[in-house]
Amino acid sequence: MGINKQSDIEANLQIGPTSLGMVRLYIEGGGVEIPLDFDPDEADEIAEEIRAAAAGARAMAKKGKR
Repeated sequence: MGINKQSDIEANLQIGPTSLGMVRLYIEGGGVEIPLDFDPDEADEIAEEIRAAAAGARAMAKKGKR
């Protein structure tokens, strides 16, 4: 599956700090549980990528309304 392909799969996402000082993204869906741990600097980089993707999505949506 590519980044631009839609899916009917539902999943839950939880984000929070761990007791070991890591940031955990916990994804659960379809009987699968995936804990992803990142150090705080990596988590900041991921947050920046999410913000950039959100800005890109807004620009594409705005462009489509013209």
